[in-house]
Amino acid sequence: MLPSENDLIIERHRRLCSVMEARGVSAVLTANPINILYATGVRNMTVFSLMGPFRFVLVLADGTTVLWEFAGCEHLVTGNPVVDDVRPAPAISSIYGAAYHDGIRSLAEQIATILKDERRIAVEGFDFEMTDALRAAGIAVDDAVAVFSQARLIKQPSEIAVMREAVTRVEAAAASLEAAIAPGASEVEVWSAFHKHLIATDGEYVSTRLFQSGPRTFPYFQEAGPRRMQSGDLVCFDTDALGYLHYGVDFSRTFLCDTGAASSKQRALYRLAYDQLHHNAALLQPGKSFEAFARAAWPIPADYRGHGYYCLGHGLGLCGEYPYIPHYFDGVPYAFDGSFEPGMVICIESYIGAEAESEGVKLEDQFLITDTGVERLTNYPFNAALLA
Repeated sequence: MLPSENDLIIERHRRLCSVMEARGVSAVLTANPINILYATGVRNMTVFSLMGPFRFVLVLADGTTVLWEFAGCEHLVTGNPVVDDVRPAPAISSIYGAAYHDGIRSLAEQIATILKDERRIAVEGFDFEMTDALRAAGIAVDDAVAVFSQARLIKQPSEIAVMREAVTRVEAAAASLEAAIAPGASEVEVWSAFHKHLIATDGEYVSTRLFQSGPRTFPYFQEAGPRRMQSGDLVCFDTDALGYLHYGVDFSRTFLCDTGAASSKQRALYRLAYDQLHHNAALLQPGKSFEAFARAAWPIPADYRGHGYYCLGHGLGLCGEYPYIPHYFDGVPYAFDGSFEPGMVICIESYIGAEAESEGVKLEDQFLITDTGVERLTNYPFNAALLA
């Protein structure tokens, strides 16, 4: 059964405050819309808010929470279980003209009043003029990125339940995309089928345009464009979707355009990517260090190393999150500490492509680390023709 949104909001807020207390952080101030959502559950113009500090929230370790909301949007906080005070956000961006300096001073003064005798705060997402103003008000400034990264690292029970629902909805959207793949259809036309289904089932947005076909499947990281697919093309797709209640769903599949038989070259590429994904996924377990995982990872054949995926896997929550787990290279110290912990959601990445083939295969799945092992969260089917 899905939790109520208020339960979800309260669990996240409690987690954030507990991490703040454990780290000795008395207050955090953020203009990052993803972290505003994490801290308060208030969603408002997320993509627009990524373009500048237009909304901001202050959270004290005792739970007191003040939200400066975009002017005219204060009603969005009605009934929120964790926001104690909502105020119109002053103009603190230069797009508002010279008056933005007055907004910066106003915000710094308000924060100093709320903090009272506390003279230290962790901050993220502001221009340097804002942090200068805080210092001028006698407030020492630390970095809030690590606070939110640690808080979001371990998913709470309500978050896990919502992520399961998000996966169900995004997998259905992916099926709409797969059904639209056909000779003559353009990449952007097919990609739009995914968007349509995602938004129609109350999804948020797609954070990348990673959908490509034929010769555009190599090298990877090519965005959807006007190319029209041809029969026999490989078609790579990475969901990168912010689905139900803004939770990320991140899996990748490679399809075959049309119903004809795959070539032996395409099947060989697919098998290598499939083996890489499943070998590395099998290494996941609670308590295993990232270094031990990286050392035991699937050995990428020499012909494909130069164009493999840049990391072995990464965290996921409200978007791609810490940790991004690097590869291990013989003779190079592995300078990435940490280990897999229960409550982490990890995406395992695989890409196999080489210049000689001029095609590539992208696969990825999403996993939950539990107290006793690992649970696969994404179960979208692999392509039978390419596995044959």
